[in-house]
Amino acid sequence: MPSTLHHAQEYIREQLGPEALPAVEFVSTVEDAVHGADLAIDWVPDELESKLEILWLLDRMAPPQTILATPTTQLSIADLGACTYRAEKCIAIAAEPKALASLEPGATIRLRTSPVTAAEAVDVVSGFWRAMGFGVEVNCS
Repeated sequence: MPSTLHHAQEYIREQLGPEALPAVEFVSTVEDAVHGADLAIDWVPDELESKLEILWLLDRMAPPQTILATPTTQLSIADLGACTYRAEKCIAIAAEPKALASLEPGATIRLRTSPVTAAEAVDVVSGFWRAMGFGVEVNCS
């Protein structure tokens, strides 16, 4: 295991504390990460090539029920979703990954959907953020 991955795991363990750790599983492949996932949120830079690559991987490795959410301020979720086999399950989180990481609970998370986004997908992603202590605003773009 690379030392940077090990350091990241230790940092996350320290930040979460012992009560949250039973719910956290560390894996080393995308396939292992999305196996059985209902929701997958990527954390790659907000640039077209990175987003297309990670969505391609997630789309092919995640089970059919998995909803794909991606933080982006620049890219169209309709265009990104159209590059997958599950456009109706693709949602944009209207924030840069760095900005999203610095939000405090109670802040509002803005979600962007496309005209084909399923209501069930919006409900799952909204419910996830509300359970984390955030407000949610949904806009169709």
